[in-house]
Amino acid sequence: MKLFSLPSISIRLVFAVLAGIGGTGIIDAQTTLPNFVVLSSRVANQSSAGTIDMPVSGLRFEPRVDVQGRNLAEAQADVAIRGGIFENTGFRIGAAALSDPQTGHYLVELPIAPAMLLPPAVVTGLANAASGFNAGVGTISYGWRPIELRGELSAAFGNHAYNRQSFYQGAVRKVGDGHILGADLEVARSESEGSVPFGDHDFDRIGARLQWRGPVGQTDLFAGYQAKFFGWPNLYTPFGFNETENLQTVLVALNHQWRDARGNEFAAALFYRRNKDDYEFNRAVPGASNPFQHTTWLRGASLNGIQQLPALVLNYSADVSSDRLESTALTFGRYSSRTLTKVTLVPELTVNAITARAGASLDHSNRNPSAFSPLAGVEWRVDSNWTIYGEFSEATQLPTYTALNSNAAAGLFRGNANLDRTESRNLEFGMRGEMAGWQLAAALFRREDDHLVDWTFRQGVIARTANPVDVRTTGVEFIAIRRAARYEIVAGYSWLRKRSDYGAAVVDGSFYALNF
Repeated sequence: MKLFSLPSISIRLVFAVLAGIGGTGIIDAQTTLPNFVVLSSRVANQSSAGTIDMPVSGLRFEPRVDVQGRNLAEAQADVAIRGGIFENTGFRIGAAALSDPQTGHYLVELPIAPAMLLPPAVVTGLANAASGFNAGVGTISYGWRPIELRGELSAAFGNHAYNRQSFYQGAVRKVGDGHILGADLEVARSESEGSVPFGDHDFDRIGARLQWRGPVGQTDLFAGYQAKFFGWPNLYTPFGFNETENLQTVLVALNHQWRDARGNEFAAALFYRRNKDDYEFNRAVPGASNPFQHTTWLRGASLNGIQQLPALVLNYSADVSSDRLESTALTFGRYSSRTLTKVTLVPELTVNAITARAGASLDHSNRNPSAFSPLAGVEWRVDSNWTIYGEFSEATQLPTYTALNSNAAAGLFRGNANLDRTESRNLEFGMRGEMAGWQLAAALFRREDDHLVDWTFRQGVIARTANPVDVRTTGVEFIAIRRAARYEIVAGYSWLRKRSDYGAAVVDGSFYALNF
């Protein structure tokens, strides 16, 4: 049933609690409004046009990120960086390194309101090798936003029975000298019949957070739940069926961070994530053909920091995660649970205007051999505006269960239980700085990915198959940002060239590694 045959209409109210209003409606004394924190992002448009706002919404116009959506980006999005594939990207919320062990298609299933997060940072190269976790190319890193006394109510209506509503409220109270206790809550929903038949969606999300904030530290405890149902013709397959996904995600995270006056930093997190997926190949006959129902559990702990020493600076991090899979279809692999660990240490030394850093990471899993990954880089602070750098780094990651545990001999998605660890080596030169009110950055990089897991096509076989491939990517990247009182300009350009080697595998086409 259509509510309106009009372009979408959106109403958004931002409100704060006022004091000092008498019974007559006249202000009896001067009223002090609460402070508002304004945080700038280099992405000008961070809102969704078709459903509730999600963390992925702000990535659509991020210059270094490629977001490929099914139905719409908030339904399902593949996030790729620098010509990588949908499983090369990692996500951090505070210190917590989050992922989906089943498939990279669900990496951005994060039941968190953007109002609770700081603008994301896109981490690549040496920084990703040092601070990323099971992410070969890049990491999207969010911080927990300080809670303020503010609220927001939003409602929108439009064509195709489209309607959405969301409510956010934050509250704070001073406790002692310089300490603040805060809490915020967000509830949001969205539904539509879709712009094409059977392209509907129905989303719900609720999340709450407690925060303790002091002069040098902040602790956040978050719990959130998100349910997403969406349909699309030929969502995954080309056979003319109306397919659907039904996702339910739970996330609980405890995060603490602090920084002192000397520049020492520390952050640590504990987290739990559960993701349930019920995929229907034919929504008209649920469960009749190749039932795909999966549930994954992810538990982990992360810490990272910077320690200022008399002669140098130590950058360190450690991550550990344990995952488990239950599935009706992904049952052909060697295992359905594993533990991943990564430890990184990177000392750095600054002499005059030159900073040199060198270190290494150790990746370990109870299911695969360990990997040692060196990294090194040099920065030259030319003047107060410009920095020139060069760096080399290595990063590794392990395949997801869809690639490892799918049936290798039948079905539309054919796995490979013998897939190995992907190794990525990145050599990069670049510069960043400011000129005439513009923030500018440029980089030239060469990345070598060995044993990258790709999904490939072979003529005469109606299936996509997980195959390892060695890929050589050369890229040039430019970013320019200009901010003014009335506008923001964000521009980016990337040029990429790839060379591939699938070894002895017979491959006639690539779905991901060469599709950029």
